[in-house]
Amino acid sequence: METHYTYQPSQDERKAIFMASCIESVAKQLDMTSEDIYVRMQKIDLIEGYILPCYDVLHSESRQNVTDDIIRTMTIWEQKKGIKA
Repeated sequence: METHYTYQPSQDERKAIFMASCIESVAKQLDMTSEDIYVRMQKIDLIEGYILPCYDVLHSESRQNVTDDIIRTMTIWEQKKGIKA
């Protein structure tokens, strides 16, 4: 009898996957590289200050809603910090 195991990612791994998919979705919508979006997000602490803490709420939304929300939030936070995109 063969036993099959299904890998279940940890909560931290699920959050990392979600964060990466957010970066990719924003980059695609803004026609930028994921590296450029990551740098923008790091400058304003968007990943640790918004995406990861709000994971439970954000990951239950549609991909388009999450992408639009992150772009809107990124723009507002950059303006507040005086950072030009």
